[in-house]
Amino acid sequence: MRVIVRIPTPLRKLTADQDSVPADGASLSECITSLEASYPGLKERLCDESGEIRRFVNIYVNGEDVRFLQGLATTLKDSDEVSIVPAVAGGGRKAWP
Repeated sequence: MRVIVRIPTPLRKLTADQDSVPADGASLSECITSLEASYPGLKERLCDESGEIRRFVNIYVNGEDVRFLQGLATTLKDSDEVSIVPAVAGGGRKAWP
């Protein structure tokens, strides 16, 4: 299956500054393997040493968080949109008393 993958700004150095790239795969796992073949280094930014999606990376298929679908086994179909979103952490003092 051919899908479009939305690439966040911190990872665009690996995709020659492209904000979206095509990838193939019938599952999210296959899609990530396809991305790695075209853009070496991307998989290690998305997956940990055990092959699971890193805690600080959120991946959505057509707007649905894959953690609430089937994770890496989430099935893909032609023209699905996969979005990679780095988790936002931190905070600071409240701006109000």
